[in-house]
Amino acid sequence: MSVDLHHTESGPADAPPLLLGGSLGTTTRMWEPQVEALSTVFRVIRLDHRGHGRSPVPEGPYTMADLGGDVIALMDRLGIERAHYAGLSIGGMVGQWLAIHHPERIDRLALLATAPYMGPPRNWRDRAALVRAEGTGAVADSVVERWFTPDFAEGHPREVSLLREQIASTAPEGYAGCCGAIETYDVREDLHRITAPTLVVAGADDPATPPAGNAELIAERVPGARLAVLEDAAHLLSWQQSAKVNTLLTQHFASADRHASGMRVRRAVLGDEHVDRAEARKSAFTEPFQDLITRYAWGEVWTRPGLDRRTRSCMVLTALVAHGHWAELAMHVRAALRNGLGQDEIGEVFLQAAVYCGVPAANKAFGIAQEVFTEQA
Repeated sequence: MSVDLHHTESGPADAPPLLLGGSLGTTTRMWEPQVEALSTVFRVIRLDHRGHGRSPVPEGPYTMADLGGDVIALMDRLGIERAHYAGLSIGGMVGQWLAIHHPERIDRLALLATAPYMGPPRNWRDRAALVRAEGTGAVADSVVERWFTPDFAEGHPREVSLLREQIASTAPEGYAGCCGAIETYDVREDLHRITAPTLVVAGADDPATPPAGNAELIAERVPGARLAVLEDAAHLLSWQQSAKVNTLLTQHFASADRHASGMRVRRAVLGDEHVDRAEARKSAFTEPFQDLITRYAWGEVWTRPGLDRRTRSCMVLTALVAHGHWAELAMHVRAALRNGLGQDEIGEVFLQAAVYCGVPAANKAFGIAQEVFTEQA
């Protein structure tokens, strides 16, 4: 019987839903380095597996069908017919089970630091027995040691401590129950049944699920799967290499519909009123250009997670001043305000532009910005 999983949501309610399933011994907080970047384009739904975080803790052992069934029940409860799914470690195992047994519910799939089989089964029986006898604190140090490379762990003690606490705070029965799900899990001969476009991401230094025999096997057997192996990354690569992971996930999931993704970002930055006017003026002659701008500028460049929107606005304002694109400047001053820049910060951008682009150009920019501020006041 399924349980009602605890979950958190962020991002536009009308954006494509993206489910995130974490590693054994983690909560929704595991995905914090991904939330801001992914929420720009997706309705991000982070979940606690059964026995973890604030989800119910039924008596174990569990099966992967139990964990996957919980996700299907969550989708039903939220009225989601079809969603993207990204999972790391046991979360990736759940993702494989979902894509094999419920292909109609999974749009695109990302499998991070995971495996189609993690034997021998005895290891998981022994770990479950230890946790039931002594609590999850008994395994926290050895587990978190495999999550990061030594250099990263030494340089980020606070983050390591925070993630260790997630393991130690997990209910022993929940942790042990999920060990049971891994113990009986083996989909090596079923990977060919996955039809969802699949991205497989592995850490080159991952001792828990090394690329050979795990990510490489998945990429080999899932039709059309793409494999990315990240250097200087151990098991919790979503944390250690968050910028690279954010870019990989955004590009993989957004590629399903670049135009729709671009239109959402375009509206968020420029405002519905401006976009509606542009769409109303669109003709058969200008439509290809509008489509190009929406797909490429907004759907590929502005959706990339490498820079936040405030920074992008600063760069756009500077470039417009430098090239004297005055017809565009007022629109992007409004966009900068919408992206969280204050009037004083916009003034600082134009002062910087005065030094590198010329005083007359900056003077023109200040005048246009002042008109926008007065208009909005």
